[in-house]
Amino acid sequence: MKKEIILLVIALLIIPSVFAVNLKIEKQSSNEVLIIGLNQPVVFDLKITNLGAADNLEFYNLLGFETYPKGTVSIGAGETKDVQLKLSPIGEVASRGFYTMEYRIRGVGAEQKQEVTFRIIDFKDVFEIGADSINPDSSSINIYIANKVNYNFEDMKVKFSSSFFNLEKKFSLGGNKKQTFEVDLNSDDFNKLIAGFYTLTADVEVDGKKTTAEGTIEFPESNLVISSHKDYGLVVNTQVIEKANQGNVVVESETLIKKNIISRLFTSFSPEPDVVEKNGFRVTYTWNQNIKPGETLKISVKTNWLFPVLIILFVIAIVVFVKKYTKTNLEIKKRISFVHAKGGEFALKVSIVLHAKRYIERVNVLDRLPPLAKLYNKFGGDYPARIDEKNRKLEWSFEKLEAGETRMLSYIIYSKIGVLGRFALPPTTAIFEREGQLRDAVSNRAFFVTEQKGERVEGGY
Repeated sequence: MKKEIILLVIALLIIPSVFAVNLKIEKQSSNEVLIIGLNQPVVFDLKITNLGAADNLEFYNLLGFETYPKGTVSIGAGETKDVQLKLSPIGEVASRGFYTMEYRIRGVGAEQKQEVTFRIIDFKDVFEIGADSINPDSSSINIYIANKVNYNFEDMKVKFSSSFFNLEKKFSLGGNKKQTFEVDLNSDDFNKLIAGFYTLTADVEVDGKKTTAEGTIEFPESNLVISSHKDYGLVVNTQVIEKANQGNVVVESETLIKKNIISRLFTSFSPEPDVVEKNGFRVTYTWNQNIKPGETLKISVKTNWLFPVLIILFVIAIVVFVKKYTKTNLEIKKRISFVHAKGGEFALKVSIVLHAKRYIERVNVLDRLPPLAKLYNKFGGDYPARIDEKNRKLEWSFEKLEAGETRMLSYIIYSKIGVLGRFALPPTTAIFEREGQLRDAVSNRAFFVTEQKGERVEGGY
């Protein structure tokens, strides 16, 4: 019996290293998006290189997303394959915005965890529509529809409608692309309308799914006021709006400029706006002026993007500086895994990896056994310097660890009482000397989860 247990332990120590998944995964796509209401999965283009033995790969996750491809993907030793990973939610999705989730790739005897980040957005928020201001002296107007996400829409049916025109179009719209249309106008259709802002509506249909986007069309007064707008500069962007009253009456002029909460911090105005209104992430600046005949109102808006660039560089420099001087001397990683005991006992293998990032001396590693668990007197790596069964402590001692040196410690605990639910181990603690000063390091907290159907999940935090 003792000989069989020894062989079992040796097999458990050797098998994971033989059958471990060794993959290099490169994500080729970017800015992926999951559109709620379109019933289409979020798609990731992966380039997978097998750095180990030939294997059959299975993709899955534990977060309520249906995963494609189904089945397994065969990949030879040293082979590189392009795989399209698709994730489709099962049921309702409450989150919106950027979302990071974990998926897993399972091979023979082991698996590899990966993370992907994508944006979750409602179908109704995908499109933006707008139009130029209507010039009573012009016979046409430009309208547009913009795709705000990285998703290609094929064979879209769009019906534009407003108080000035109706237009139906069928076209495709690529990710983050904008489509502009020139619409002919007939002044007889709107000569009874007063000046102001009118709603422009776009009813969009894609693959039988429908949504509506709204914008505005400005119908300005016609009182011999000539307006011009200039926009130039990249790093220092300048907008100049001029309104010249070439008529013979005083004209009440209202000018609106919209900025987001970031750009407004680096924007200056000349003259200063009369009204500033905040609405969510948007800030609207309004100038209300009376323009006398022969006068010209000039509004200059400058946004200097050099300041945020300098701030970002300064923050990066601080982060690098702090990271350099707070670098960990000793890193401890702890993990537990299930062990199949022949006698039917509940057994776990505890693995501790010590990685010295700098030269340290007189290293004392202390680990505690959880209640109700017994220690199996076989160890992987270095044998403990002290075993205190009464106080349930294990201690390892090392005279020194060189920079970059790694030590692996392991032992097995067992219990005749089975565990259902979450089984957590306390963190491992190390005390050592560095340049004559006493320091310490603490590992993560490892845990083991046993579910009712017998599924086991290992991990740490």
